[in-house]
Amino acid sequence: LTGLCQFHNDKEPSFVITPSKNLWHCLGACQTGGTVIDFVMKAEGVSFRHAVEILRHGVKRGGQVRKVARIRILPSPVDLDADDETALSQVIEYYHETLKISGLALESLAKRGIKNEEAIDRFRIGYSNRTLGLRMPEKNRQAGLKIRERLERLGLLRESGHEHFSGSAVFPILDLGGKILGVYGRKINDHLRPGTPHHLYLPGPRKGIWNPEGAQGEEVILCEAIIDALTFWVNGIRNVTASYGVNGFTDDHLAAFKAGGVKRVYIAYDRDDAGDKAAATLAPRLIAEGFECVRVLFPLNMDANEFALASDPPD
Repeated sequence: LTGLCQFHNDKEPSFVITPSKNLWHCLGACQTGGTVIDFVMKAEGVSFRHAVEILRHGVKRGGQVRKVARIRILPSPVDLDADDETALSQVIEYYHETLKISGLALESLAKRGIKNEEAIDRFRIGYSNRTLGLRMPEKNRQAGLKIRERLERLGLLRESGHEHFSGSAVFPILDLGGKILGVYGRKINDHLRPGTPHHLYLPGPRKGIWNPEGAQGEEVILCEAIIDALTFWVNGIRNVTASYGVNGFTDDHLAAFKAGGVKRVYIAYDRDDAGDKAAATLAPRLIAEGFECVRVLFPLNMDANEFALASDPPD
């Protein structure tokens, strides 16, 4: 297929498309070519990642070539006049939809045994793939500055403009009514630059508990991390929640246990020095509050997720 090249003032057909290879090439003044992604990058004046997003959403071109994109082509997932609660919820929903189309993120969860669609939807699990900023107006525009400042205040964006949870599976902490009280992120790639944290939270104090429904009944399983708690949940054991790390049992956990009528707590922390020490410290505190405590003993140096993955069947 040949035609006029829109990247220069073409007088004769010089733009060649090869559908069988999904490639294009200009034989005229441009002397360039490439894939459909390269075409969108050149035509819209955007980055590789931005071009992929445009193609993914099937946005049709208007015909004008842009050296640099000044106005966002894709609609913002966050309403420009949204309040804090709404903006946070909309970002979490965007991450949730992003996870569903990200093979890499879904594969990472599946490798940990988390491939239950019910769980992904029930807990609004998402993935931050660094495209949120591509969907919002630039910060040199009033609307863009306003929404970016709001997301920075919420902790979703950093001062640099980068997403706080970039490259992470995202787990919102929801109350019984579905309101987002906090957010936990876990990097899906374990091969990170030295000093890069694998675990992230929104700035500020930890609020609420993950899966508060799991703390309503006589018994609750308390894990060290959300991935471990999810491992119980996807295998049919739903009376489970998680601390905010090895020393992250909060007053909100205690209040939820009391309000839910919990009588017995199974401490299912990792079976390592840190987990054993934290369990030994937490148990007397819970016993003093009137709870019976049981220590779940996994094989040495294993956690709930590792043990489940090594078991057949894990349930």
